[in-house]
Amino acid sequence: MPRRMPPPFVADMQLMSRRRMLATAVGTSGLSLPVMLALQAAAKDSPTPETRRPAKSLIIVYLWGGMSHIDSLDPKPEAASEVRGEFQPISTATPGIALCEHLPLLARHTEKMAIIRSIFHDDSAHGRGMYWNLTGHAPPTSGGLSPKSTDWPTLAAMVSKLKPPPSDVPPAVRLPYPMVDGVIQAGEYGGWLGVEHTPIIMRPSRGEEFGGVSPSMGFEPLRYGELDRSRIAERHGLLSQLDRLSHTDRPIGLPSDFAGFNHFHSLAREMMLGSAVKTACDLDREDPRVLESYGNHLGGQSMLLARRLTEAGVPVVQVCCAAGNLNGGVGDMWDTHADNFNRLKTRLLPVLDQGLSALLQDLENRGTLGETLVAVLTDFGRSPRVNGIAGRDHYPGCYSVALAGGGIRGGQVFGSSDATGSRPHADPCGPPDIHATIFQALGLSPRAELRDHLGRPMAATDGRVLPLLA
Repeated sequence: MPRRMPPPFVADMQLMSRRRMLATAVGTSGLSLPVMLALQAAAKDSPTPETRRPAKSLIIVYLWGGMSHIDSLDPKPEAASEVRGEFQPISTATPGIALCEHLPLLARHTEKMAIIRSIFHDDSAHGRGMYWNLTGHAPPTSGGLSPKSTDWPTLAAMVSKLKPPPSDVPPAVRLPYPMVDGVIQAGEYGGWLGVEHTPIIMRPSRGEEFGGVSPSMGFEPLRYGELDRSRIAERHGLLSQLDRLSHTDRPIGLPSDFAGFNHFHSLAREMMLGSAVKTACDLDREDPRVLESYGNHLGGQSMLLARRLTEAGVPVVQVCCAAGNLNGGVGDMWDTHADNFNRLKTRLLPVLDQGLSALLQDLENRGTLGETLVAVLTDFGRSPRVNGIAGRDHYPGCYSVALAGGGIRGGQVFGSSDATGSRPHADPCGPPDIHATIFQALGLSPRAELRDHLGRPMAATDGRVLPLLA
């Protein structure tokens, strides 16, 4: 199994456009008119970084627990039974791309998707895998994974810093709860960007709860419709009084410090009393047919709310399409150490299939797919060999993620895994490369400068941009 990430790539060289190259070639080599016209036609027909419109917003669909790549996006029908498992592959809208049979709706949308089958990292714990995928950087080697002000900021925090929204719109939102594995895990907080960039937690007003919903661990999710204006004002007044009684020298960036709670509640008050976010949160305003298409479950309704929030101006929304405290590997999350195939086919894959396919179709119908980037991420994959209790164990050596919309060229697979899905076979890549590609799609430089709480300049990512953009 690979144990190290590929070495960081140096800063990308500024590319010369085809038109500038054409002008240079004509001026120096005396090309004939027919040749010049042919090159001009090629330059006109080929999209360039200068002509591609950047995505306006990002929706992260996170599969907490580690989705089995072999049983979803990278089936291995030719492998031995103990590797290929119980599921069969099905054809998709894109010739040559197969998905698991329990993703029939998503199979219709592969022309919108770029599936990456050669991603890997070197950490097999959930929190550490989540840290890799949501920050694009290696997790700390010591000190545990409780959130600290020295952590790398989550992707949502970095995007919100580089694409700030209006003052009455939250910079970033998480739906529908924090990710917990016994304790709160670093990786989805503001880190050294500060608590004000930690995505707030909201929960849709509709949708059947998954089994064993993750504990809030002290975070109060916003539920539109449960608070009237007078109660919001009363809570704000109480918080102001408590704030005056609190210490002034508060630690920076911790999700539990009082400054953070005050910031989130003040922002919540502004949203609930006046901004477009208030309207976006009211899912009863949505077309009933659209509501139904996402499914009456927390995963699908969270994806619908994510679409509505980005339309209201929120630059980045993260949806945790799973539920439950990971300890014990029970509940509706992707940590399928046991009963992998039954859990996938009866609950996990149908919820993802319905919600994600509805999101892609909805964005296309509304004409906003090109300006909304959808990133499907997870902790890691699952072990190629099925264990003795019909499950698959943690496996960071190779797994699959996907990007769609937002300028991504659909109908493609980047990279490949070997015959058993054990390791990358072609074009290995890591979480930093996914981040670099996301930044590029959003019109942000992967080397964009961020400053930590000590004022030190930090590049957003050291990854390379994968050739996935249109």
